[in-house]
Amino acid sequence: MPRLRTETYGSGNLAWLGSGHALGNARTETVNVAAFTKATHFPDGYLRSGQPVAKVGGVLVPYDATEATVTGAGILAGHILFDLQVEGQTNVAAPLLDHGRVVASKVPGVFVKPAAAAKLSATTIVYV
Repeated sequence: MPRLRTETYGSGNLAWLGSGHALGNARTETVNVAAFTKATHFPDGYLRSGQPVAKVGGVLVPYDATEATVTGAGILAGHILFDLQVEGQTNVAAPLLDHGRVVASKVPGVFVKPAAAAKLSATTIVYV
């Protein structure tokens, strides 16, 4: 009997996007899956579309929203553009939205637009 696996494909919930401006201009980055917590970030095997991330050591890691943290994981690199299957992976290529408009209240999880300019220095995102 062959080993069959069911996979679900889709773009996820894109309600967090404030415009379609950057959809065709997302850049490809590498996600360090080990830096994310399964129970918190991908309980169903997928990082959610809109997940805020930082870039540390050349790879994407979870963004640290603590307002006083303005280095490393505390600098927002952008948001994962589409749902990303990460179950059983170590490093995964992902589209990163680093400019455009984002509806902060619809970003997955608990997200508050950063107040410190240093936390936004790697992006040109307008939060609406």
